[in-house]
Amino acid sequence: MISLANAAGVRIPIHASTHQTIAASQLTAFTAALEAYTGKVFTNHAALHDFSVREYRTFWRCFVQWSNGLLRLAGSAEPVCVGDDCENARFFPQLRLNYADNLLNLSVAAADAPALTACHADGRHVRWTRGELRDRVARLAQALTALGLNEGDRVVGVMRNDEAAVVAALAVTALGATLSTAAPEMGVEAIVDRFAPLAPRLLLAHTMAQAFDIGLPLADSVASLAAALPALRAVVRLDGGTLPGTVHQQIYGLDELLDGGDAERFAWRHFPFNHPLFIMFSSGTTGKPKCIVHGAGGALLQNLKMHKLQFDVRPGDRFFYFCTTNWVVWNLLFAGLCAEASVMLYDGSPFARNGRILFDCADKERFTHFGTSAKYIDAMAKRGLRPRDTHDLAALRMILSTGSPLAPESFDYVYDAVKSDVCLSSISGGTDIMAAFADANPILPVYRGELQCRSLGIAVDVFNENGESIINEKGELVCTRPFPSMPLGFWNDRGDERYHAAYFARYPNVWCHGDWSELTERGTMIIYGRSDATLNPGGVRIGTAEIYRVVERIAEVEEAVAIGQIWQSDTRVVLFVKLRDGHTLDAQLEERIRSDIRRHASPRHVPAKIVQVADIPRTKNGKVVELAVKAVVHGMPVPNTDALANPDALEHFRDLPQLAE
Repeated sequence: MISLANAAGVRIPIHASTHQTIAASQLTAFTAALEAYTGKVFTNHAALHDFSVREYRTFWRCFVQWSNGLLRLAGSAEPVCVGDDCENARFFPQLRLNYADNLLNLSVAAADAPALTACHADGRHVRWTRGELRDRVARLAQALTALGLNEGDRVVGVMRNDEAAVVAALAVTALGATLSTAAPEMGVEAIVDRFAPLAPRLLLAHTMAQAFDIGLPLADSVASLAAALPALRAVVRLDGGTLPGTVHQQIYGLDELLDGGDAERFAWRHFPFNHPLFIMFSSGTTGKPKCIVHGAGGALLQNLKMHKLQFDVRPGDRFFYFCTTNWVVWNLLFAGLCAEASVMLYDGSPFARNGRILFDCADKERFTHFGTSAKYIDAMAKRGLRPRDTHDLAALRMILSTGSPLAPESFDYVYDAVKSDVCLSSISGGTDIMAAFADANPILPVYRGELQCRSLGIAVDVFNENGESIINEKGELVCTRPFPSMPLGFWNDRGDERYHAAYFARYPNVWCHGDWSELTERGTMIIYGRSDATLNPGGVRIGTAEIYRVVERIAEVEEAVAIGQIWQSDTRVVLFVKLRDGHTLDAQLEERIRSDIRRHASPRHVPAKIVQVADIPRTKNGKVVELAVKAVVHGMPVPNTDALANPDALEHFRDLPQLAE
């Protein structure tokens, strides 16, 4: 399937929701409640979004009231927000809450309602009810309290995406401590760069080796990490593995703590709305990672809004996102519990069972929502997988994609090879805001290569170089008004200097996200890549995603990365391609690549140089690291290479003779 334009040049969607889907959606129900609350009528989604950002206090006040049956809040909802500028505003300063208590609220769903299913690579499926999950969280939280863990303490985790990690994470948040996590495949140096400044008191860690592990043995990595954290007092093993004798901290087993914990003795205390909940990090591939602090209340409200209104999560739904504990998506998963859904986890390689493993789980567990990365969808297509021919996906209503822009051809692939009547939503936002700027929408159409809409309650715009709002033109993605999940700041950032420089230095009191984007007249968005990685041949800014969308549909090309090389007082576009096995970049293929880019993008996008390489560096979430490649090409150092999944690939770009001519 492809999106077409009619005779008048109007774009035709690739997918449209049925009247029944629209009527049954949570968004339709909330819109009716907002109309009743305000006395206004929202004739279309554009009007609803405009109100949600123009009258954002009313929008969030109404959302809290509409969600009252799901939430456990103490104190007053007034004032909704103190301040009107993005940089300094704070939401709901008089409210108090317990994040984990809200997710595990037994007055919302019965104790025997499904809460969590963990699918393991070895075929095991662990299933817990809400009552079982809440009991485990309370027991562990009480045991950790008895060990001396207190409100405000930092806890770090090197954890797999399994049921033990969820229990540990929620127990930490239940007692008011602040959590930061990393995935086991990350290098020790990269993890130390993140965790050392936090001075954590407790380390949560998986230690048992698995067949799909890469890098150093996990137990050795955990031991090295523990040795590099001088404030650390204890390590909690989350599985049956062991740690080397070099670990001098007290070591506890998860089962040991659960057995000794008493759920009845644990007090579910309330903490301030802006209590530090999570500390997250940018990728760190071009410098020290940003150390972003997120508040509990903002995370809860924003993520609940995403699940209920943007993702249309309904009671009893089964929400899955393929991710690791290194990715903000893992933290977003938790809000599915507050939305009365059952959260689905997977720990292992996504290409097990000849690439069928995730859809085997989707089939068996009847996923209603399937989240993944754009890279995974592209990899499925290149492997020739056709889940619609091999699996029963009748329950699946929405496929979510993030991590990088989803190519138009990937839209075609999903509707042809996965499911023809699914809502395919490419979203964009991320770690910085623990939310999406461009979001999913269960009632709006899907246009090939475009993100459905701007997120409700988030005043997304696109600015030109002069700070003017533009439509149907490429520019900087910005946010002009505050919203609840904006960071509390950066860790140990005196005077918020680094925080200001990262987001607010370019436009006063306007968040500048760093994405090169376009807002269409339809209200959809197109993301062209990071604005600091845009190409500037002849002084004209173009996005790398425009090149990738053309190149990666060429059968011989497995992956590509484009950079701007400084050359003769200008910048020239250089395209590196990793070809599929058995193919070589000859003159004929090179000319075809250039011809396709000229025809489907523009003459300005045509690279001056095309170079074949054996591998292309990427983050552990599958993002191509353009800035790291650019640094190597220009002879500059690349710090924190441990943040890369394949750091050795950078050597393929060093001192290339093709780039000296």
